[in-house]
Amino acid sequence: AIDAGDFLMGSLFHMVSREEAVELRLLSAIGYDAIGLGNHEFDLMPDGLARILSSAYDRGGLPLVVFSSAVFDPKDPEDDSLQQVFDRGLVKRHAVIDAGGLKVGLFAVIGDDAAEVAPFASPVTFRPAAEVAKEMVSLLREQEKVDLVVCISHAGLSDDPEKSEDELLAKAVPGIDVIVSGHTHTRIEAPRVVAGTIIVQAWAYGRQLGVLDLAIDAGKVGLKSWKALPVDDSVAGDWLMQGAVDAAIAEIDRSVLAPYGLSYHQEIVETSADMPLANDENGLGNLVTDAIRWYANKAAASSSDPTPVAVAFESNGVIRDDIRKGTTGRNQVSDLFRVLPLGVGMDDTMAYPLIGVYLTAGEIKKALEIVTSIYPMKGSDYFLQCSGLRFAYNPNRMLFDRVTRIDLGSEEQGWTPLDYSASNKDLYRIVANYYNATFLKIVGNYTYHVLDIVPRDREGKPIADLRTARLDADRSTPGIQELKSWVGLMEYVRTFPDTDGDGVPDMPVKYLSKLGRNLREPSWSPASLVSHASWVTWVVIGVAAVALLIVILLIVLIVKIVRRIRRRRAA
Repeated sequence: AIDAGDFLMGSLFHMVSREEAVELRLLSAIGYDAIGLGNHEFDLMPDGLARILSSAYDRGGLPLVVFSSAVFDPKDPEDDSLQQVFDRGLVKRHAVIDAGGLKVGLFAVIGDDAAEVAPFASPVTFRPAAEVAKEMVSLLREQEKVDLVVCISHAGLSDDPEKSEDELLAKAVPGIDVIVSGHTHTRIEAPRVVAGTIIVQAWAYGRQLGVLDLAIDAGKVGLKSWKALPVDDSVAGDWLMQGAVDAAIAEIDRSVLAPYGLSYHQEIVETSADMPLANDENGLGNLVTDAIRWYANKAAASSSDPTPVAVAFESNGVIRDDIRKGTTGRNQVSDLFRVLPLGVGMDDTMAYPLIGVYLTAGEIKKALEIVTSIYPMKGSDYFLQCSGLRFAYNPNRMLFDRVTRIDLGSEEQGWTPLDYSASNKDLYRIVANYYNATFLKIVGNYTYHVLDIVPRDREGKPIADLRTARLDADRSTPGIQELKSWVGLMEYVRTFPDTDGDGVPDMPVKYLSKLGRNLREPSWSPASLVSHASWVTWVVIGVAAVALLIVILLIVLIVKIVRRIRRRRAA
């Protein structure tokens, strides 16, 4: 059995991974032959991954981990512990295993998209997958003399041929027999065969077990059969594995949840309908951002800066799971945690901390232009959910200048139009997790500085280091006690009324549908295309006008020249 990475993150188990290495130990106990690394293995930074691998090894539960793409920075100590783990052989650059008398060569790569969404891997960087693959195929075939070359790839598949990284890898690198693909959570009906390479992927989250049978004859590898077996309640659980899971849950209850008055199986909220995440405004996104803003304001009220938080942002890339009705409608703490599970804090505690900064109205508009202009190009990770504001945009307007209206407020308290012109110098307090706040700060670098955003403190001074803007949950304790989004979500839903009297808070109806916070209003009306336009639109219009004028002048000049030539010929 092979896993293509992202075995970490997303559930309460990763909260104790650095100490307990639960996931790796379970994969080893199940009998996996090899594990690759994905972008989420780096969410806890290089040292966090090093600690997890070392913990698994020390406890006798480290499976074969293969990763061929990592490049360490000799000048930066932040990746030294992970490099030492590689040097000790806890992670192999390549491996050869015996499978029924066959020598199977293994290597593992990470794709461009996965590398792009692994910001906390730094200072570790990743070599291009094709470059690594060419070296590994040569090494495994010429030196190791293997019968079969298997690439474990955290790159993925797509219906768009230009974005299907593992298919592109197969075309670029001859000699790979099988690619075990990951990252894109693709459910396939049959393997994809590209340039003689067989590519498989078994969906995501352990929902399927892919079974690939190969026909190998005289050095030639062919596809014999493929099955994607469902992993669900129809499969009887193993009591030894369940015992290990139960022991891990007991540790989670003791060390993670008890300080908040919570437990793993505690029923914390009841919903009458599914609340799926979507690339649009949705009830789940509204719930999450309302919870973050409520939690931040609760902390701000007793802080050194009691200024109310006006707006909260959360990106779809950080909201990791739906809230489901299931058979009872009751969601446990372990279910709700999966909605906001990611990250690690500056104080080394798990989960992203909440950051409070001040932006101008114009910068709030720029943040919303991420939704209107960057999301359509880059995908769902860049779709922002929001609380404390509603906005409208025209997708037919100029890129980075599509927002046409912003109101501050809420559904309960009403809305006030926001003047986002340059004349409004007021500052508005914004809250986001550290991951999203960091992106807001650097988004200008990706947009030729059109969307430059400068986070400030309440005095209007630029914040150089966002770590200094972390919100403090307890001023009475020295240092900063970081606010975590998942804790805010838990506390927020506990304030909901128990409308049916069954002892479990009920999800308000408002969160079961859209609330009109993100309004798409396409129009080709000239007034709509230029109303409240920024310099971006006017510059483009100006350039277009100049270009048109030049074309007209050239046409006039050509006409005059032609006429002169005709007159001369006529004379």
